[in-house]
Amino acid sequence: MRVTGFLGSAVEAGIKHKGRLDLGLILSERPAVAAAVFTRNEVKAAPVIAGIRRMATGNPYVRAVVVNSGNANACTGLNGLQDVETTKLLVGRALNIDPEDILVSSTGVIGKPMPMDRITNAIHALIDGLDEDRLDLVAQAILTTDSMKKTAVRDIKIDGVKVRIAGMAKGAGMIAPMLAPPQATMLAFILTDADITPTFARETLNMATKESFNRILIDGDTSTNDTVFFLANGLAGNHSIENGRWGDAFNAILKDLMQELARLIVADGEGATKLVTIIVKGARNHAEADVIARTIATSPLVKTALFGNDPNWGRILAAAGRAGFALDQDRIALTIGGVEIVRGGVGIGEEAEVTAKGVMAGREYEIRLDLGLGEAEARVLTSDLSVEYVRINADYRT
Repeated sequence: MRVTGFLGSAVEAGIKHKGRLDLGLILSERPAVAAAVFTRNEVKAAPVIAGIRRMATGNPYVRAVVVNSGNANACTGLNGLQDVETTKLLVGRALNIDPEDILVSSTGVIGKPMPMDRITNAIHALIDGLDEDRLDLVAQAILTTDSMKKTAVRDIKIDGVKVRIAGMAKGAGMIAPMLAPPQATMLAFILTDADITPTFARETLNMATKESFNRILIDGDTSTNDTVFFLANGLAGNHSIENGRWGDAFNAILKDLMQELARLIVADGEGATKLVTIIVKGARNHAEADVIARTIATSPLVKTALFGNDPNWGRILAAAGRAGFALDQDRIALTIGGVEIVRGGVGIGEEAEVTAKGVMAGREYEIRLDLGLGEAEARVLTSDLSVEYVRINADYRT
């Protein structure tokens, strides 16, 4: 994965298990326009608090992102915030750049002090390793319980000039992102050599986030550390993008890239064996459809049925019914993988359930719930709840 003007490096600092990269650095060769979205969890990690404050300064330009895995630096008090500032200072001095032009991100175990001695000892090797071909190493260094690296690349021509967008993400558990502008974890870093304005950077990231990371659910738990950083260094040399024709084209390709990364996160969910799209249609408005879809997608009873290939449609209807909105159960229809299983709020019969069970034995399918109340629709991407998920999370700290 290469993007003009961006260098990457990653080292084993000893923050997590021996033999694994756990400290990464992304450097832009010149100041890059930056935009960010952060978790809306009221309990926020120190790097998130620091990132929100930095983005609120009004200075849209940054040079680097430092990220570690193995320690979330969350619920660490003033010491955690100081560790963020120390990291920025160490890297800034080594690179001879302003520490305030550096963003920091962390993922891992909550509540443990950062091993700053290990990070300090690793800075020299981290800087020495910077190279245009090592962004993939950063994508490896950010992983925790993930089983695979998650990257995506898109190219587009803007007024005849080739522009590249590349992204990396991590996440397998504690996934129910509620990302918003400043205001186990999901992290994403999106890099482009496009020339774009700061206002457009914020707007396009916000729009793409709503249709990608904010539409995935693995376990319904929103992390303290969820962060997306978007950096654009302008080295492609295109006419600066603000809105209009090229803005629309850029919006579309950024959304497509971020949806791929979001899909990879759910597919790699802890212990996941299924990738299921929950679609709620026929709602009075989008807000109601969205809440109902999320209620179904995070229901432990629904998710265990997905794991067991069990077309237990009663669990789906029950989840929809407890979402907090008035429904007319006599209008409800349900299909699983295109197989009609409920009509008028009543099951079609055993033959339909047998057919649906066969569909559910596959890796990927859709569940469509039609409420019959209006025209609004919402969808989310989710996974099942397996025995392996319980094992991973029961042993996460110990």
